[in-house]
Amino acid sequence: MKRTKLLIAGLVVGCLVIAGAAMAISRKKSKKTRMTTKTEQTVALAPGDALVEFKTTEGDITVRLFGDTPKHRDNFLKLVREGYYDGVLFHRVIKDFMIQTGDPDSKGAPAGKHLGMGGPGYTIDAEIEYPRHFHKRGALAAARQGDQVNPERKSSGSQFYIVTGKTFNDSTLRMLEKQLKMQQMQQIFDSLSRDNRDLILELRRNRDQAGLSALQDSLIKQTEEIAAKNPAALTPEQRTAYLESGGAPHLDGQYTVFGEVVKGMDVVNRIEAAQTDGADRPVNDLKIISAKVVKSPR
Repeated sequence: MKRTKLLIAGLVVGCLVIAGAAMAISRKKSKKTRMTTKTEQTVALAPGDALVEFKTTEGDITVRLFGDTPKHRDNFLKLVREGYYDGVLFHRVIKDFMIQTGDPDSKGAPAGKHLGMGGPGYTIDAEIEYPRHFHKRGALAAARQGDQVNPERKSSGSQFYIVTGKTFNDSTLRMLEKQLKMQQMQQIFDSLSRDNRDLILELRRNRDQAGLSALQDSLIKQTEEIAAKNPAALTPEQRTAYLESGGAPHLDGQYTVFGEVVKGMDVVNRIEAAQTDGADRPVNDLKIISAKVVKSPR
């Protein structure tokens, strides 16, 4: 309880930020023998699902788009049909984490050009279907701006990433669950604080420390009650995936996962292994040559 109060007290005065704490969890190096995952098997499509194939400079990748994230699915299919992705670079590649693409400014971009800010000029409302969809190895998810400027977690209109990630053991997963619980508490409290922003500002202007303290205690209590109704914990499916295949669990519930790789994880591995510069851009351009819709929703 005391630890929670200290954490949340910092948030009231805007002094504390927690970002990617789970990335610091140490573990043994992933074996590169993981060339094929359970996602790269024959997949029976659910109603509303779609398939898209990318031809890249490293080979072909086929992805399944989930029918229960229809805004992302439909936008993705629209861009593919328009040829929007033809020629875009994999502009951000981080080993044991993910590969990212979809920035139209990357087409023909000279070496050293800063990339990652381009898009179609719109965002997509979040469709975070967690824990049904999570950041297992091979997951396809939408990039977005951070919570500070994007509290609604709206997705980029075009940029996406494919998770490569790491494998975990039981002890690191237990540590991760503790981090997830702390993160959940912070997120709930942030939301409650935003709802009470005007009152907080008024109390500060009046230098009403007693009022601020009482409000803080009230928000802490509400935070704990809300978190208790839906405690942060990994599902059995998540645990199995992160133990056996790997992924990026610290992103779960934060970004919209709207698909998965069903063929071509060996290609994703080759892209992930590319030499990169200080901005995580591959030294030698790796790109999507073309994209096509293989199967439309039914």
